[in-house]
Amino acid sequence: MEITGQFGLIWEQARAPLLVPALKVMVVLCLAMSLMLFVERVYMGIVIAFIKLLRRKPDKMYKWEPMKDDVELGNSGYPMVLVQIPMYNEKEVYQLSIGAACGLSWPADRIIIQVLDDSTDPAIKALVQLECQRWASKGVNIKYEIRDNRKGYKAGALKEGMKHSYVKQCDHVAIFDADFQPEPDFLNRTIPFLLNNPELGLVQARWKFVNSDECLMTRMQEMSLDYHFIVEQEVGSSTYAFFGFNGTAGVWRISAINEAGGWKDRTTVEDMDLAVRASLKGWKFLYVGDQKVKNELPSTFKAYRFQQHRWSCGPANLFRKMVTEIMRNNRVSLWKKLYVIYSFFFVRKIVAHIVTFVFYCVVLPATVFVPEVEVPKWGAVYIPSIITLLNAVGTPRSLHLVLFWILFENVMSLHRTKATFIGLLEAGRVNEWVVTEKLGDALKTKSDGKAPRKPRIRIGERVHLVELGVGAYLFMCGCYDLALGKNGYFIFLFLQSIAFFVAAVGYVGTIVST
Repeated sequence: MEITGQFGLIWEQARAPLLVPALKVMVVLCLAMSLMLFVERVYMGIVIAFIKLLRRKPDKMYKWEPMKDDVELGNSGYPMVLVQIPMYNEKEVYQLSIGAACGLSWPADRIIIQVLDDSTDPAIKALVQLECQRWASKGVNIKYEIRDNRKGYKAGALKEGMKHSYVKQCDHVAIFDADFQPEPDFLNRTIPFLLNNPELGLVQARWKFVNSDECLMTRMQEMSLDYHFIVEQEVGSSTYAFFGFNGTAGVWRISAINEAGGWKDRTTVEDMDLAVRASLKGWKFLYVGDQKVKNELPSTFKAYRFQQHRWSCGPANLFRKMVTEIMRNNRVSLWKKLYVIYSFFFVRKIVAHIVTFVFYCVVLPATVFVPEVEVPKWGAVYIPSIITLLNAVGTPRSLHLVLFWILFENVMSLHRTKATFIGLLEAGRVNEWVVTEKLGDALKTKSDGKAPRKPRIRIGERVHLVELGVGAYLFMCGCYDLALGKNGYFIFLFLQSIAFFVAAVGYVGTIVST
């Protein structure tokens, strides 16, 4: 009782002069960030509505003519295309990507398939090499390339791949990650844009997820990524502003890559790095949303966490490295520079992550203990509701899952916020690169056989202490609000705490036996 009394006394003494002012400042900052995100989302919503109403399609923005066979020129009328497939220990999917690339409809003497294998497992290396030899025996011009180190990871592999002598004869390069399967007409749909529009440096296609229905976590990912492609990429392309290369399912003009300085491994988002540098050189990009390339979403929570760390840390670190260079650039308009710095980087890659976690999982719950600090209803309810609805329109079939999506995104915002600060501060894991695990047909194969053994639970691998701590904090706030508070946040706080607890014990996504 004495300890409780002392704690209460300290709380009362510190509350008025320290906690209340600090919390008020945090609320103001969070509301300002929420408004930034709200304006950004509404702006993109208005633009995408006009794009749909005006039916502003890629072939109306840029000239496009189908490839035609010429009797006199033969196949020389087709540009030489390099197809790069970087991979690392991709046992489950290497056959799919190599087979799809070799099945592209393009004259055999005008295409080179380049498999860049950084695998460290000798058995997998042998399998990939054997697959390349099998396609080569069918007359496909396929090259199997390896390195003696993994310097620069994917960027290093792509950079080394471009150094081979046979690449000099190529005009364009299409890039596909190991789990991507382009349709046979991919090049015939995208290359004509580059041929007929010399100012274009990149044509980016949309991703189509083959395993979006595998589990609830993949459905949540589909909702987030659909918004990215249907809204963010479309708006950036249609307004001639800027959008980032997604690292795969795109075709580059090789001269644009060279002029931009080639691939660099200074961050974990080498694709975004190249896109920003090429844009600053004056090259334009085109997003072709009706051209979809099949690929796989990470279906284990561990793989998804690593991927989101890279996708959040990399942009923040690139922003730190390039913001001055962007401001000093004289080749692009002030509007484009402002768009890249403020809209693309600051709001979407930094503010969006930070405000989601800090406001909704830290500051807002804390206000239940300090009734002197009030969050206006427009900031606590209306703005996040509108932002959520604008995000959800990209995947109409999943509208009924929007509550689960909110809770899941708040959980993932913990990792994204941490990664964002690591990138901004260039802290410990800033250059950590863990290849996203692909399961391919592994789960289907296992389900056809006997039931897999229940995986052993390892503390630190299946139990995540940080999520456990945040869940406990939210649950405590919910209990206080229910018993003594007046805010009425307890329903949200209890639901969000449950989401963190579920993530903490690893029951998210597909659980693969080991």
